Amino acid sequence: MPNVYEPVFDSGTSASYVYHMILHECQGSSPELEIMSRENGCPCYRADKSILTCNSIVAAWTRGSEGFSFPSQVGYPLESNQARFYLMETHYSLTANEYTWPPKPKAMVDNSGLRLFYTSALRSQDAGVLSVGMDPNWRHIIPPGQEHVVSEGHCVGECTQRAFPRDGVHIFAVMMRTHQIGRQIKLRQIRHREELLPIAHDRNTDWNYQEYRRLSDPVRVMPGDRLIAECIYDSSARTAITLGGLTTREETCLVLALYYPRQKELTTCHSLPSLPTVINSLGINELVPGSNPVRIASPPELSGMTLETRLISYDWRNNFRSFQYVTRRGSFKAMCWSAKNQPMPGTENLEGFAPNITKSYKLIRSCSFVGSTNVASVFFKNRNRYVTESETSVDLAGGDDDDIDSNNVIEGAARSKVSRSSVTESMGLSGGPATCRPLGAAPNMFAFLLFIIFLYSFRIATV
Repeated sequence: MPNVYEPVFDSGTSASYVYHMILHECQGSSPELEIMSRENGCPCYRADKSILTCNSIVAAWTRGSEGFSFPSQVGYPLESNQARFYLMETHYSLTANEYTWPPKPKAMVDNSGLRLFYTSALRSQDAGVLSVGMDPNWRHIIPPGQEHVVSEGHCVGECTQRAFPRDGVHIFAVMMRTHQIGRQIKLRQIRHREELLPIAHDRNTDWNYQEYRRLSDPVRVMPGDRLIAECIYDSSARTAITLGGLTTREETCLVLALYYPRQKELTTCHSLPSLPTVINSLGINELVPGSNPVRIASPPELSGMTLETRLISYDWRNNFRSFQYVTRRGSFKAMCWSAKNQPMPGTENLEGFAPNITKSYKLIRSCSFVGSTNVASVFFKNRNRYVTESETSVDLAGGDDDDIDSNNVIEGAARSKVSRSSVTESMGLSGGPATCRPLGAAPNMFAFLLFIIFLYSFRIATV
């Protein structure tokens, strides 16, 4: 079956620099969108996000993929009466041997994009894309020198309860994404207190090959189900912390789930560790309000120390287990965002914790494994074998942390250590987007936005 969409590279040279391309659908037809559509593209980090009502993903391509084809009964609707504008987001990544300091980006003009195939013969099911995972943010901290670091991004049941239809949705393909040090990704499904079989599990990820993968059978997700993107990283080759972000030297933990029937209430379902969880994971009880540079108020033995100094001097080797426990069991901010790039009504202040799972799946090795060459087949044959396990949530100090974190002072303190380490570490981290962070360090991934206008109503599908 031919692809529904596929990459189109401007040249053989550009193919080696384009890391991923995402086509977004924009809701409405505001004068601001009209003006932007007539301008040239701009760096993503300089865009005024408040006027970009473009939070629905139509198509996503990542390096290593040749494109994607929908099942015969499913297509993505291009509806001119609801969406006249589409936004193309393109990320460019330098090759490994070009990670030099200071960065020396090459001058380059590129016109790469996506080729879409569409038809006026509508299919029976409209597809949608749901992003599940950890919101790309500095609060996603990965300690250095560890072979097995677990991060989890939660799509909480309050989000799916409000958005999904009564009969649920069916996930039929997933794109699972980390950056350079990601090793495994799993999309978990929790219903009430029971963990069902993982929807997808990649035990050997390759950041240069993260395309959409069709599931053998669609998986139904019901209203109230919780989805968890679980990522495992190997940071053993790094001596500095890795922070979450959009550049390839930072990290991410995201799963793009293709599903049907489409709903527009929920397009982005992420989580973000609360600020109390982050500072408690570093052995800090309280920060000095309004301090710049950010200083620690308690415990007494750390009083007066800056946050940056704490990150530099922290004994990750001996404190890793407690760090991992706090980050996985502490509070987080649940983010349920709609197609209009706004929180769903009633979800603005959701606080979440890890689920209290009392029943989870467990594969039991048996003679059925002997001589089997199809591990996936054995996996599904054993899907109903469970073991009862109880887990207790740890109620760390919560509260509204938006005010203290809104001025980026804390983020600057966290990223400054990472930025300086990049100078001497070929596999270190950049300081984040140069246009958004007060660090003066250039990113190694460049992202541009370009508007495209569609005037007719079709569904993306093979002709």
